[in-house]
Amino acid sequence: MSTQSVYKTQKHVKSPAERLRTLVIYLLLTLGVGIMLFPFLWMIATSFKLPQDVYNLRLIPETITFDNYAAIFKKAPFAQWIKNTLIISLIATSTVLIFDTAAGYVLAKFSFVGKQLIFLLIISTLMVPTEMLIIPWYLIANELGWSDTYWGVLFPGIITAFGIFLMRQFMDSIPSDLLDAARIDGLNEWRILLHIAIPLVKPAIITLIILTFIGNWNQFIWPLIVLQTEEKFTLPVGIVYFSSELKDTSNWILIMAGTTISIAPLIVIFLIFQKQIIRGIALSGMK
Repeated sequence: MSTQSVYKTQKHVKSPAERLRTLVIYLLLTLGVGIMLFPFLWMIATSFKLPQDVYNLRLIPETITFDNYAAIFKKAPFAQWIKNTLIISLIATSTVLIFDTAAGYVLAKFSFVGKQLIFLLIISTLMVPTEMLIIPWYLIANELGWSDTYWGVLFPGIITAFGIFLMRQFMDSIPSDLLDAARIDGLNEWRILLHIAIPLVKPAIITLIILTFIGNWNQFIWPLIVLQTEEKFTLPVGIVYFSSELKDTSNWILIMAGTTISIAPLIVIFLIFQKQIIRGIALSGMK
């Protein structure tokens, strides 16, 4: 008997009950995906509608127009808000990448008194709700003169407990013998971190960059409190301010256009790097 025929005889054939179960699972998953995506599809479709079609229940508008996107840039400083959000997100992502990577490396590969206690205290901060930190942050920003500034928005997130945890979990998987060999060859700790450790934890680095950028891009509560000048608003705060200024209900189309602009970069980032995001989160949990 040939190998191919043996494989065919040993291959598992699903029973009708198993096929039905698989079909039901796929149908339920498809329904769940549809329910989650429908609000986003409705928002995007509405952003291309004419004002008189705002209450039209058709998902795909009869007449598609791009005038709504041109109008929001004329009625509000959306370009400045996008610039502000991009600057804050890039700076915060850079600082988190530097500090969290270094802290994770130290906690994973150095031995010193109180290391486990320090790591436990860092992880415990993840249980503190952000709302409880707003008042201390505001008092610090007020005292140091950081209110209504980029730095006022940035300073609470220049280093994150989740980033330290993520990097520490990945750094811990690097063989210590490899690092010891590099030390014997004369490399200092910074060169070991940059040239050996970081290339071995690329999934964690990519995950940390993407999640930090998305988190800062979507940040709303703290910028809303610390920023007062319209020209310094971030995009989420600016959209809320813009919507509060609109009186005509048909202008909800403009709000939908502004919101679509705000989430478009995040959707693109996720679609490009979704494998790295899922892999990084899954591996950090396994480790």
